[in-house]
Amino acid sequence: MLVLRLLNVVAPAYFLCISLVTFVLQIFLFIPSMFRDPSTTPLFSPALLHGALFLFLSANALGNYVLVIQSSPEDLGKGLNLGEGTEVMADWLDGSRSPGSALPSTHFCRLCARVTQRHDHHCFFTGNCIGSRNMRNFIMFCLYTSLACLDSLVAGMAYISAALSMSFANPLAFLTLLPHSISQFFSGALLSSEMFVILMLYLWLGIGLACAGFCCHQMLLVLRGQTRYQVRKGMVVKARPWRENLQEVFGKRWLLGLFIPVLNVGSDYRRQKEK
Repeated sequence: MLVLRLLNVVAPAYFLCISLVTFVLQIFLFIPSMFRDPSTTPLFSPALLHGALFLFLSANALGNYVLVIQSSPEDLGKGLNLGEGTEVMADWLDGSRSPGSALPSTHFCRLCARVTQRHDHHCFFTGNCIGSRNMRNFIMFCLYTSLACLDSLVAGMAYISAALSMSFANPLAFLTLLPHSISQFFSGALLSSEMFVILMLYLWLGIGLACAGFCCHQMLLVLRGQTRYQVRKGMVVKARPWRENLQEVFGKRWLLGLFIPVLNVGSDYRRQKEK
C-alpha cells in the first residue's frame, strides 16, 4: 500500500515533467529548426501552423487532465447515504455496508479514501479514480495525449533525420536507431542534446501507444455499457443500445467537449446531481 501511495504521487509529477520537456523541445528546437520557409507568408508559415496544431493538442490534453483531477468523487458519499471519512472506510472494508445503500458499481478506493459511482479504475497518472464524473475527460485526455505524442514523434524524427543526415524510409532504421546512437554517444560522435532527443522519441512512442490503447479499450467498454471494475468482478450488465451508452458518458453536447476541455455537459450524472 505504501508503494501504491508513493506511485500515486510520483506518476503525476512524472507526467507533468514529460509534458514540460515536450513543450520546450517543440517550441524552442523542432519548430524553429525544421519549419523554415521564407517564401511563405507569416500567417500560413509551416512553423506557425505546426505550432498552432501542437498547442491545440497540448491544451486539450492538459485541460482534460486537470478536469479529471478536479472532477473527483469525494462528495458522492453524501448523496448516496454512505457516510463520511473513517465511517465509510470501516464499513466498506469489513463488508458491513448494506447493498441497498449504494448504486450499482459503486466502489470504495483505499488510495483515494473516496466512493466512486460507476467505478472504472484508479489512474495513477492523475492520482484519482475514474468514474461517472470524469470518464469522458479521461478518454479525451488519452486521445489528445496520444495525438500530441504522435506529433512530437514526427517532428523529432524530422529533426534527427536532418541533424544526423539519415533517412527513416526503411522501417528498420527507427528500430536500430537507439543501439547505434548509444554506441556513437559513448564514442563521442553524438552530442548529448541529440541523444536526449532520440531517447524522447522512444518515450513519445511508448506513451502514445499506451494512451491510444487505453482510449480504444475504454471506448469499447463504453459502447458495451461496462466498466473495467464490472468486467474484473464479473458483474452482469443490462444490455442497452450503444447510442444510449455513449450518451451516458459523453452527454448530448459531446461535440463541444471534443474540441474544448470542458466538464461533462449534459450527462445523466450531472442531471441527477442537479435534481
